[in-house]
Amino acid sequence: MTTIKHFPPPPGIQAPPLSFGARVGDLLFISGIPGFDANRELPDGFEAQFANVVTNFKRVLNEAGATMRDLVKVNVLLTRAGDVATMNALYAGAFGPAPYPARTTCVVVALPNPKMLIEIEGVASVKG
Repeated sequence: MTTIKHFPPPPGIQAPPLSFGARVGDLLFISGIPGFDANRELPDGFEAQFANVVTNFKRVLNEAGATMRDLVKVNVLLTRAGDVATMNALYAGAFGPAPYPARTTCVVVALPNPKMLIEIEGVASVKG
């Protein structure tokens, strides 16, 4: 029987019915993380939302005993094509140095909250 370990949202965060992460074996699946801050606020700027995504992504990885270097695959969802170049520059600093995880970037019509500009999900390889 396979054991799945779930990583719930942090206390006080109202999230949809999901785990922020789920680990099975050596794989950690991280749910799409939007750019909300610790006060559950969504800043207006893309750069601030990206920084919040990275902070929350690192928190989930840390709770599972992993780091950004353990990421295998990342999916980035953007609501504005004009943010792709900025995202690439910020991504290089946050997810680097090379080699980077495999990545898909999609520009979508909308995310669940109209103010959401970005959401990132991923899969990491976790040892032990």
